[in-house]
Amino acid sequence: MTAPLAAYEGIVGATVLRQLRKFGEKLSGVRVVHVNSTREGGGVAEILEWMTRLMLELGVEASWEILHGNPGFFEITKAIHNGLQGHNVGISSRDWKIYEDVNAANLDRLRPRLEEADLVIIHDPQPAHLLRLCDRRKGKWIWRAHIDISRPFRPVWKSLRPIVEGYDASVFSMAEFAQPLPHPQFLVPPSIDPLSEKNRDLVPAEIEAVRIEYGLDPSRPVLVQISRFDRFKDPVGVIEAYRMVRKVSPVQLVLAGGGATDDPEGKSVLEDVMEAAGNDPDIHVLLLPPSAHRTINALQRLATIILQKSTREGFGLTVTEGMWKGKPVIGGDVGGIRLQVVNHHTGFLVNTPEGAAHRIRYLLHHQDGIDRMGATAREFVRENFLLTRHIREYLTLMLVTLRDIKANLVNV
Repeated sequence: MTAPLAAYEGIVGATVLRQLRKFGEKLSGVRVVHVNSTREGGGVAEILEWMTRLMLELGVEASWEILHGNPGFFEITKAIHNGLQGHNVGISSRDWKIYEDVNAANLDRLRPRLEEADLVIIHDPQPAHLLRLCDRRKGKWIWRAHIDISRPFRPVWKSLRPIVEGYDASVFSMAEFAQPLPHPQFLVPPSIDPLSEKNRDLVPAEIEAVRIEYGLDPSRPVLVQISRFDRFKDPVGVIEAYRMVRKVSPVQLVLAGGGATDDPEGKSVLEDVMEAAGNDPDIHVLLLPPSAHRTINALQRLATIILQKSTREGFGLTVTEGMWKGKPVIGGDVGGIRLQVVNHHTGFLVNTPEGAAHRIRYLLHHQDGIDRMGATAREFVRENFLLTRHIREYLTLMLVTLRDIKANLVNV
């Protein structure tokens, strides 16, 4: 449950909240519909959970809808996702027809809200085709891409681009992700909710209970990577880095995460991880349910170092979460991780398991570096990656996109 806006004053200050309420006054009564493909699992669902609630508190008539699909549909959209992130994938004309048909099957259920909305925000490629089907729409439509499409597999982008071109605007997390499109584009990095179950302060007893539950030795450093079991997160590469470190330092590794209903590859990736971990008692592979927010919170607080060794990453909210807990992060030198991990200041960027192992060893021998980077990381998140900044930027782009509807726009 998202906290009321007033609860964030002690973290971001009263001025920030007054500004948000002024934005809300200008958008009062505006009907906004968010559409994505899953209610739980992954950062997009987490963002939409708090964003919808806070928009409602600010006076925006916000709602959140889900695109329903069968396993075959999600296998196709996972291939589209992988292709947009640069992998050579095979998507047939029949697959694209299934993609269109599932979007069409959802339209009857969603049509009333979509047609009457002042603004529709479509998240990622799964529901993107709804735009072409909703021919009696009255409002503006925005496509929000949460993934890294800086170097897409061209056949996939060639098929998706004609759909995306029809939107009134698009939103990306970084300038590097944007593609040439015939409409305005906005840059809005994601954020975390500092008062959510995953990020709020925990009492020491709760943290200790999680340590005991998973058999973590309090006398040895703990390396933690939290993420879906996804090949782009490179969990097997994390195990390789751990084994290099283990030759010189007695460390433990936690790979914890879950799946998402729109990601059918998770099971096979988890099997690969289990095979790579073997019988090592100091590698803890945890398949957690979507509701395990406080467990993830505690694991991140138990960590000596947070890892996120992705090979592609739209943003990486687990990086933000780890930094908010005052931990240095060793992350892949890709995508949105680059926005967060500042080399030698909030952590280190790496490209290989060898590079990750080198930086882990360095930090384990420099406790002062761990403490300094962790403190810097937390403040960096406070200044740049909390939900109040995120919702302010969404409200701003809404005002700009809807200026014909809200003709009385004034400075706020």
